[in-house]
Amino acid sequence: MQRRTFMTSATGTAAAALASGLGSTKRIGRSDVARLEDKFAAIIDQDHKYGGLISIETRASALAGEALSLLQRGSTSQRVRSSLYAAAASFTSSALWAAIDGRRFNEAQRYLDRASTLAAMSGDAAIQFRIWSHAGSLYRHLGRPIDALAANDVARGLPITRRDPLFASLGHARHAAILGLTHDAVAVERAIGTARAAYGRADLGERRPTWMTAFFGQAEIESLALTAHLALGNYAQAEAHAHRGISLLRPHMVRSRAIATARLAHAQLGQGDLEPAVATAAGARIAHPRVARMLDDFGTKLRTVAPNSRAARSWDEQTADRKDLP
Repeated sequence: MQRRTFMTSATGTAAAALASGLGSTKRIGRSDVARLEDKFAAIIDQDHKYGGLISIETRASALAGEALSLLQRGSTSQRVRSSLYAAAASFTSSALWAAIDGRRFNEAQRYLDRASTLAAMSGDAAIQFRIWSHAGSLYRHLGRPIDALAANDVARGLPITRRDPLFASLGHARHAAILGLTHDAVAVERAIGTARAAYGRADLGERRPTWMTAFFGQAEIESLALTAHLALGNYAQAEAHAHRGISLLRPHMVRSRAIATARLAHAQLGQGDLEPAVATAAGARIAHPRVARMLDDFGTKLRTVAPNSRAARSWDEQTADRKDLP
């Protein structure tokens, strides 16, 4: 109920914020924004360790409300006001991502609507890119590739992708994952190549938002290429991308490692490597909704292609353990 109240009333809160603030003697400044940025960094850290949890979603949503409430507590400069809207948009985008990652798609759609409004009010191109890129991911998970491509095109068309090749690289890599659903292998390879080329042009020492520097790199390009090739049924290529991506993951990326490992198991299964696939899948277990779903799908496919195999029996023996996952 708290999330729903925030999502339905935040427009009024934001609209009233400026008028209320103009009559106050308290000055809201960069130090207030900096405290919010520290809290945002903590949300990003939680996402990479756990991901998809309702607790992350609700915490991020509450912090978005906190950012907006600062506008009511005092006067601000135009720059600080824009930063507060950007902070609210950032927190809402993290709530959006947590809902997508946790497969709570109805909630995700509501966060998307709110986040895009806040991002537009902030004028922050980086957070606008994040939100539209997340929209593409939402529609990809919903199996709506046309909508996903359209949303990701909005992200890829933002001026920031022309100024910063790293943003362009992420946009192209996510496009490749979506294109996998259209079964256009040529377009997938073109997008992956374009993503790699853009990454090679990026100045990795440049200052960028926390959410970008915390996760995006060559490992993510490989992960999205893995996703695309799984959708295409190119299992050998998917496996190659999985191994490269996993080897490049940073230690804090626990959630990403589990997802890539579960996808690797699917790629091995697709090639008929039953026992290696089971061993790989067993190493993917974390308490994460999307990973749990992927492992359930793995078990279903395994029992379909090799119902009486030793590998299927071994996996079935682990079913009780997997029931403990959300």
